[in-house]
Amino acid sequence: MQNVINSVKGTALGVAEYLTPVLKESKFRETGVLTPEEFVAAGDHLTHHCPTWSWAVGDETRIKPYLPKDKQFLITRNVPCYRRCKQMEYVGEETLVEESDQDGGWVETHHFNPDGAGGSGLEDKVCEMTLEGAKVDDDVAADMDDPRNLEDGDGNGGDDDDDEGAAIDMDEFEESGMLDQVDPSLATVAPVEPAPKKPSETDGDSVVHTRTYDLHITYDKYYQTPRLWVVGYDENRKPLTVEQMYEDVSQDHAKKTVTMETHPHLPGPNMASVHPCKHADIMKKIIQTVEEGGGELGVHMYLIIFLKFVQTVIPTIEYDFTQNFNITNK
Repeated sequence: MQNVINSVKGTALGVAEYLTPVLKESKFRETGVLTPEEFVAAGDHLTHHCPTWSWAVGDETRIKPYLPKDKQFLITRNVPCYRRCKQMEYVGEETLVEESDQDGGWVETHHFNPDGAGGSGLEDKVCEMTLEGAKVDDDVAADMDDPRNLEDGDGNGGDDDDDEGAAIDMDEFEESGMLDQVDPSLATVAPVEPAPKKPSETDGDSVVHTRTYDLHITYDKYYQTPRLWVVGYDENRKPLTVEQMYEDVSQDHAKKTVTMETHPHLPGPNMASVHPCKHADIMKKIIQTVEEGGGELGVHMYLIIFLKFVQTVIPTIEYDFTQNFNITNK
């Protein structure tokens, strides 16, 4: 149902974008939006400081006349994604283990107790230790030290070398044939089976399967802000399914903030996109915060900051290697 709603909205917004006039006058500081010229200036700043990003043209039939022909949108390729979002969003059961603490008690975040028996189950498994067993062992050891408890009873250590029989005649032993039966000097070694082959990188079983993403930034004429698009691939460079890509999106934003839309510059299947409806409001708040801290935010920094706040939507796609940004001038 949500996909149907998103499709209807996408069609309506496509018509609205077609009818919306191109923004000519800068309203960056007042509302957090961009003109096409400001978008290009911010894109040039991004590509200069982050060479992994570059300008792209796309399909010749979809070129937007309000943007330079060779600067239609920005792209970066083969961005690694090592983990799924559910690996970051685990919330375990919490148990208060020290309630009397004045700071509110200690909390055990990973508490597993399948039988519900509290701590008694662990206590039952602890062996009871007594001193009686140790006492018996000490008594035995003491008796062994007594010379009277040795084998011959006279304290001489039981030397019975003289009681052994006469030495065996080796000539008779050879003639009996027993020498040919077993040779104690020879060790019998069982055949060793080859160890099972460990999986190698070619097998793929012991290799961390890393997904990669291509990221695009386009200019949305209706919202007058940048818009982020992502397309993912598995370790064999095969395109991910829609559901697989949603595994790399924060669950608070999947199918809501991030939806499947038609790329404005490329043909083919729909791509995952971070919806831009809140981008201008977020940027406006950031501008105000910077100015309250005594700083000034230039429009050329727009995409640097934009990439940082959309990271919360796709936290496991490691694309943000841009320059640091201080929100206050202190």
